[in-house]
Amino acid sequence: MTHDSRLTLALRALLRARRVALLGTVSEDGTAFVSMVPFAMEPTQSAVIIHVSGLAAHTGNLLARPCVSLLVMESEVTGEPVHALARVTLEGIARKLEPGSAEWAISRSAYLARFPEAEPMTQLGDFVFVAITIMQARQVAGFGAARSIDAHEVRRAMLQ
Repeated sequence: MTHDSRLTLALRALLRARRVALLGTVSEDGTAFVSMVPFAMEPTQSAVIIHVSGLAAHTGNLLARPCVSLLVMESEVTGEPVHALARVTLEGIARKLEPGSAEWAISRSAYLARFPEAEPMTQLGDFVFVAITIMQARQVAGFGAARSIDAHEVRRAMLQ
């Protein structure tokens, strides 16, 4: 049995506890664009799954320029220092999944396991599933607890 480090355990807890991320994409004119997206994890693909409308600006951005970032962070607690909030920036490559493909079915299942209330939205024609394959990440687990990690370590945190 493989032993997970304290930081990997903290990353796993953060990714499981939070259901939304800030998605950073690049607009056509090269400017940064940040939006909020619900996300699910699909560890067999080492991917984060999002379900987005084709009408949304971030969808057009990520389809045209697939290098994206996702920021997942713990909630602010009144009276606590915000600089110590646990967070992770996941860097990856986004790709639209083809409806009916094996990847699409697996991703849809993972997404609906986390967001069962979204099932009717999966029937809407302008919504697509996007898999963001994680390439690397930067984790901050509090003051003095930060590290850069590779895709393999992020995948370990997604498992179990």
